[in-house]
Amino acid sequence: MTDPTYLRLALPPTASPLAVVRAAVRALHPDTRAVRGFRGARKRFYRQMLCAHAARQAGGDEPAG
Repeated sequence: MTDPTYLRLALPPTASPLAVVRAAVRALHPDTRAVRGFRGARKRFYRQMLCAHAARQAGGDEPAG
């Protein structure tokens, strides 16, 4: 099952990893991006989005929503 947060990024399966990270950065509120203490959580979020994108590319499935 695809992560609902990844689906909200509305990326095509052909998007590059850089495009995925850029979309994930834009999905976060600016205040969330500014807090240094959240750096580890942000990195984890970006990795999750990249993994979801890689799984979608490998599986070839289209988002349902």
